[in-house]
Amino acid sequence: MPQLNPSPWFLIFLLSWVVLTTSIAVKTMKHQPVNDISTENQTKAQSPWNWPWH
Repeated sequence: MPQLNPSPWFLIFLLSWVVLTTSIAVKTMKHQPVNDISTENQTKAQSPWNWPWH
């Protein structure tokens, strides 16, 4: 069974990894959340939560 030269395979692996990470980074940076989180409408609870089993 002949051995393959690892040099071109490593380059292919490296280039595919670079392409994959750059495409994921672009998609992540373009992502906009559907529901924006706003702290203006949030009110504190009047009384703390009491667990029913305590």
